This record gives sequence, structure tokens and C-alpha cells, in this order.
Amino acid sequence: MTSETMSAPKPTLNVIDAVAIMVGIVVGIGIFKTPPLVAANVGSEAAFIGAWVFGGFVTLIGALCYAELASAYPHAGGEYHFLSRAYGRPVAVLFGWARGAVIQTGAIAAVAFVFGDYAAQILPLGANGPAIYAALGIAILTGLNVLGTLQSKTAQNAMTVLTVFAVALVIVAGLFGGAEPAATPAPVAPSSASGAFGMAMIFVLLTYGGWSEAAYLSAELKDAPRNMSRVLLIGTAVLVAIYALVNLAFLTGLGLEGLRGSSAAGADLMRAVAGDSGALILSLIVVAAALSTLNGTIFTGARVYYAMARDLSVLPQVGQWDDRGGTPANGLLLQGTVALALVGMGAAARDGFQSMVDYTAPVFWSFLFLVGLSLIVLRWREPGRTLPFRVPLYPLTPILFCLTCLFMLHASLAYTGIGALIGLAVIAAGTPLLLLGRAERKTADASEQGAGGA
Repeated sequence: MTSETMSAPKPTLNVIDAVAIMVGIVVGIGIFKTPPLVAANVGSEAAFIGAWVFGGFVTLIGALCYAELASAYPHAGGEYHFLSRAYGRPVAVLFGWARGAVIQTGAIAAVAFVFGDYAAQILPLGANGPAIYAALGIAILTGLNVLGTLQSKTAQNAMTVLTVFAVALVIVAGLFGGAEPAATPAPVAPSSASGAFGMAMIFVLLTYGGWSEAAYLSAELKDAPRNMSRVLLIGTAVLVAIYALVNLAFLTGLGLEGLRGSSAAGADLMRAVAGDSGALILSLIVVAAALSTLNGTIFTGARVYYAMARDLSVLPQVGQWDDRGGTPANGLLLQGTVALALVGMGAAARDGFQSMVDYTAPVFWSFLFLVGLSLIVLRWREPGRTLPFRVPLYPLTPILFCLTCLFMLHASLAYTGIGALIGLAVIAAGTPLLLLGRAERKTADASEQGAGGA
């Protein structure tokens, strides 16, 4: 038996196991922050619920595309590997830069602001309290990770339990708590209906974020070619049901107008049902879950800096591994510095969380479009390749997914704030990496040819 055989993933997951993992990945603390932002961009309660259902449909078609790519090209690099095969290493390198400079660090700052918003419900620190808490959370957890304090399976399981408990509290309180809506919803007349819908969907799909991880279960799923589609269909249905119930609870307890004016919807709903003690209990739960999520995001994100520095000669110190703590310490410090700078940028905006969404959205949807298109490119380039899982209704499904990504890219550019332009500028600043990567590849190829000739 070869080492490759011994180390290969074993198909040990059944459909229920995989669905549980998918739901656990997707359902996070975003559901406690984004509903007010979605409510602010729709004109009715029906449109509000409809946006969440449509988000589930988009999640499904995207997950189906990722399922084919992940089963045909299994690799630890994920999207980096798909993009490299479809378009070449320069595009993959630019994606790595985007994750390290915009997508992952923006996600860290966004989670930190959710933590800050709910921590400020417990102990207010003034107008800049959420930003102060966000910065402290990033600094402390980055320091702990540098020392080697990594998140454990127990901590992450505890986070999932706390999040599920908080979601259940909100559903029960909103639907059965007997709270009266804060105000009767009034029709909204946005200056641009498509713009309002686009903004609403940016926040909805952000909350559904994490579905792409489900594709990586294909190597460990029993009878994956047959069961992957079942996992994705059932998992998406469960997610839509959960999000529909949570948001229906928010509408029942706060009303659309009350939801629009909330900065911590879960705490406000619990306050309406159970008073300040109820709001405090939910805020404590969300704070604990947010800290654990923030720790996990910091832990995984620093590996991008480490991998990039190993592939390129720039910033060689970032590519060093700290054996004492078992961490990419320099990568963690660089990541923390970037994330703190983003918190500072968010603090200058009206809403720190929304400014981080603005910052990351155009970059995120640009690369998601390229990943969706890579499925079509790779089918064309490698027509004889065995596909353990084929996306249904090809090419309609990937085309629909790509069109959705383009619409979301348009919305994130046309209807978000200056943060979107800053995110694109940061990506443009990474283009020298493409030239460096090409130059280093040519040098390596020339060295190999020289060695072969010798």
C-alpha cells in the first residue's frame, strides 16, 4: 500500500453527516447583523422574505458548480487550483493576493464589527465603541494565535452550539413571544428599485456565505456522484427554512420598520420580548460565538499569506513557519495589521460592517464569476476527463451562476460606497505580483533546462 493510498480521504460521511456539516458552516453570526440591512433595501415584508428564498436558489446553483469542480479536481488549494488550471498561474496568484488583502481580511474586520456591535450592547463605550471592540478582538486573538493558541475542535463545536441556541431563541421569541411590532411597515420608494434589490442581495448572499466549502466534502462522501446533489439540495432547503424562520421572527417581533432601525436585531427582539435581561443574554451568546468565529477566521486566513510568500520571493519572512508555536507567526502579524487598518477605515464610515461588505463585495464576486466560468473552460479544454459529478442542466446552470455573479458585481460597484473602489484599488496594487510570478517562473524554467543540458 502506497503512502498516497494511506493518506487519501476515506468516504466515511453519509448524506445526513454532510448536510449537518454544510449547515454548520453556513449558519453563523451574519444572521444577527444583515437582516436590518436587507430590510432597509426592500419595500415590503414579502420582498424581504423573497430575497432570502432567492438567496437560497443562488446558493444552490453555485454549490452545484463547485461540486463538479471539486470532485473533478480535488486539491487543497480549492479555488486557487481551479483558477490555475483554467487560466494559468498569474490569475491564481492574483486570487491569492485578493484573499490575503481584501476578501479574508475584510471578512475578519466584518466579523469583528459584529462582535463590536453586540459587545457595545453589554458595555457601551460611546459612538466608536463597536470599532474599539473590533480592534481589541483582532489584536488579542492575533496575539494568541502568534503564541500558538489555536482554535480547537471543542471551541468550534461550542461556537456552533451557541449560534444554534441563539438562532432558536430568536425564532421562539419572535414567533411565540407575543411582542408587538415596533411600527407598522410603510412602503419604501427607493430611487432605484434594481439598486435596492442589488444591495439587499449583497447582504443576503453574504449571510449564505460558506456554501462553497460543501464542495470539499465530495472526497469523503459515500457514493459522492449520486449523493452530492442530495446533500446540496437538502442542505440548501434546510438553510432556506432556517433563514426564513429567523427573518419571519424578526418581522413578527420588530416589524419591517423596527428592523430597519436596529443595529443589533437579535438583542432588540429579545429586549421586546423579555426585557433588558433577555437582550443581555442573547448579546452574551452572540459575543461568544463571534469571538470564536473571529479566532477561526484569523487562524485560517494567515495561511494564505504563508502560501503566497512560499511561492514568491517577495516578503520571504512571511513565508517562515514558527516551529515553537506551530503557526505562520509573521503571516498572522501581517494579516492582523491589514485587518486593523480596515477597522480604522470602517470606523470612519457610518456603519463599519457595511463598509467592509462594500470593500470585499466587488472583489469577491469578480473571482466567483471566474471560478464559475472555469467550469465551462475546463470542460472545453479537457473533454475526455472523467467527471465523478456533473452539474445538472449544463451549460445552463453555470451560465446562470455566472450571470448572477455579474449582476452582483454590477450591484456591488454601482450601489455601494467608496469602500468598493478602495477594494479594487488594492487588487490593482497587487498586479506587480503577476509580473514577479512570471519572471520567477521563467528563471526556474531556465535553471531546469540548464541543469538538464548539463
